[in-house]
Amino acid sequence: MHEAGLMRGLMARIEAEAQKAQAIEVTRVRVWLGALSQMTPGHFAEHFQQVAPGTLAEHAVLDCECSDDPFHPDAADVRLVSIDVR
Repeated sequence: MHEAGLMRGLMARIEAEAQKAQAIEVTRVRVWLGALSQMTPGHFAEHFQQVAPGTLAEHAVLDCECSDDPFHPDAADVRLVSIDVR
C-alpha cells in the first residue's frame, strides 16, 4: 500500500528531526498535502495514528495544510513542514 510506505518514511523523518533536537516528545506535526496526493486531513490522520504508537510523535497534534492546485510541482506529494518538540 502506497500510504503505508509514505507514512513510514514520514515517521522516520519526524523521528530523525526529533532526535536531532534531543526531544523527549513531538507535540505537533505540520504537513502539506498536495492536491493530487490522494490524502485528506482525515485520511492522513488515520494513517498517522497507525504508525505513531511507540514513537516520539505518538501524541502529537496534526496540522494539515491542503493544496488545491493540481499544477503545483509537488501536487502529488505529502511534505513535512515542521515539528514542535518538547
